[in-house]
Amino acid sequence: MLVVNNLNSNPPEKSKLVHPYSFRKLKTVSRKALGRITSAALSPLDYLVLFSTFLLMFGAAFLVYELQPHFHQIHLDRINSTWGFVTVAISLALLAVKVCFFFYVLFLYRRYQPVKSVSDDLLPTCTVIVPAFNEGKLVWQTLHSLANSDYPAEKLQLISIDDGSKDDTWEWMKKAKEELGDRVSIFQQPENKGKRHALYRGFHLATGEVFVTVDSDSIVKTDTLRNLVSPFITNEKCGAVAGNVRVLNSKEAIIPKMLNVSFAFSFEFIRSAQSVLGSVLCTPGALAAYRKNAVMTCLPQWINQTFMGQPSDIGEDRAMTNMILKQGYHVNFQRNAHVLTNIPENYRNLYKMFIRWERSNVRENIMMSKFAFTNFREGSKTGPRVLLLNQWIRIITAYPFTILMFVFLFTHPLMLLCSVFLSILVISSIPAFFYAKKHNLSESIWAYSYSIFYTFGLFWITPYAIATASRRGWLTRGLPEKR
Repeated sequence: MLVVNNLNSNPPEKSKLVHPYSFRKLKTVSRKALGRITSAALSPLDYLVLFSTFLLMFGAAFLVYELQPHFHQIHLDRINSTWGFVTVAISLALLAVKVCFFFYVLFLYRRYQPVKSVSDDLLPTCTVIVPAFNEGKLVWQTLHSLANSDYPAEKLQLISIDDGSKDDTWEWMKKAKEELGDRVSIFQQPENKGKRHALYRGFHLATGEVFVTVDSDSIVKTDTLRNLVSPFITNEKCGAVAGNVRVLNSKEAIIPKMLNVSFAFSFEFIRSAQSVLGSVLCTPGALAAYRKNAVMTCLPQWINQTFMGQPSDIGEDRAMTNMILKQGYHVNFQRNAHVLTNIPENYRNLYKMFIRWERSNVRENIMMSKFAFTNFREGSKTGPRVLLLNQWIRIITAYPFTILMFVFLFTHPLMLLCSVFLSILVISSIPAFFYAKKHNLSESIWAYSYSIFYTFGLFWITPYAIATASRRGWLTRGLPEKR
């Protein structure tokens, strides 16, 4: 195993060191990256997609109005048959549950407040671990953004581990080491063993009271680390903290534009509500912090975790979150701890990422079910149980609703499509309104396009992930595509 602490080696060849940012500008790279989120110009294709989105939704609303007699007749036919009545009753019951759950989340969200950063003397010692695999120059950018954090240097340990990359990732890590000196330590795995093993090595090398994990294609703001770890000082029950993830490459393609709005709603609304319960269900790999004692307690179980007899090589973040919750700790969210991360820009890599996430959800919902209904921590346990049940409802109904969708598609295609587009118009207005109020009005409309894209292009992910939950593989860990 190769360890580099003081490098005298030559830097990578000049052609590999060209970068859009100068070294001086790296001090403000995270601020500029944040600005890119709200300043992305629309291309002709963007306008076409948005125009088509609203044409479909408002056209569907008009057709629903015009076809009311037919909808009424179908409804009568359904409730007059046994199976139809049962289907309607179950659908209405699930709708009522979902509406109640939304208002429950809304109530919790309005109670949420991020923890303000504590003073320098109160900040704990912190180890940041950056595992890297085939990230190229992105890891160099990540390490610089972390090194430029507004965090006491004597309390910050920065570790990066190359997990047997096949590209020039190691060269960029050595370049960062050359520039940052003793502020960063870099290590190289002898072969690719997976992100979990890279983190495992990092945890054993770490000396801080708090461990922070950051993906190697991500940028943090200067105040991210201090905001992220402050809850450990203000709340002794806090075992882990999730960061606020936004999309770094949001102006590069349509998919990142859509996902940027989705991420904002998922983190700043959903996780804010979960945080009030002390039960954030997943601390994201892009940015998460863990209390050292909580990690070391479950580390042997975490590294040796299996599912259906196979070693678990995905979902390491959700698994760690579950194991910390199981110990009785709270898991919180810090809205003021920002990280910007790259996401897939094409359909193929996106669905692979979603499959990995959904397989992890299936596995870890099973694990959480084993302790969520026990006396696993002090105080109320209703909140995490409600969150878990909501997760299970989505998984359990995946197959029935998919089957019903295809049945109606063959029997009443026009009415089904009109109903779907009208539902998207109504339901997607929630994240769109949220994003418009919190961030940017013009970008909020991507929420509608994303819902259409997910409904027709990614609806199969959950059923497929359930059927293949035991399969291994990261799926997206190949060499990065050249732009």
